[in-house]
Amino acid sequence: MHVLLGSDHAGFEMKEALKPYFEQRGFEVSDVGPSSEDSVDYPDYAEKVARGVAESDSDLGVLVCGSGIGVAIAANKIPGVRASVITDPELAKMFRQHNNGNVITLGGRYIPLQLAREILDAFFDTEFEGGRHQRRIDKITALENEGE
Repeated sequence: MHVLLGSDHAGFEMKEALKPYFEQRGFEVSDVGPSSEDSVDYPDYAEKVARGVAESDSDLGVLVCGSGIGVAIAANKIPGVRASVITDPELAKMFRQHNNGNVITLGGRYIPLQLAREILDAFFDTEFEGGRHQRRIDKITALENEGE
């Protein structure tokens, strides 16, 4: 599995701390930045991850900012991306099963590292159920395409 990983300055510490987790899982990870805790604008990194996932350059994306909220908002502006702030493993599971979530966002200031790993385990180990949920994803896609 190939995962795109990004953050802003507030999520930098968690992003860096998660890299061994991805290695342990045997995932190929591309870190889109930033490369330090210097102040940056989170939409820039959310866009890199979201575009990569939407364009099938990567299977899934992980974004970390202070709360997880800003990067989720920015990532969801890219058609084909379904991003959400996730705060516990059960929500991660539901996000994948029912929403075919493809970009998970975490709040680096609010989620302990061990909990972040548990959330990611649930996210990566759960498959989309399809069925009635696909109909709803199709409706979301139609909403994205209304302005075209």
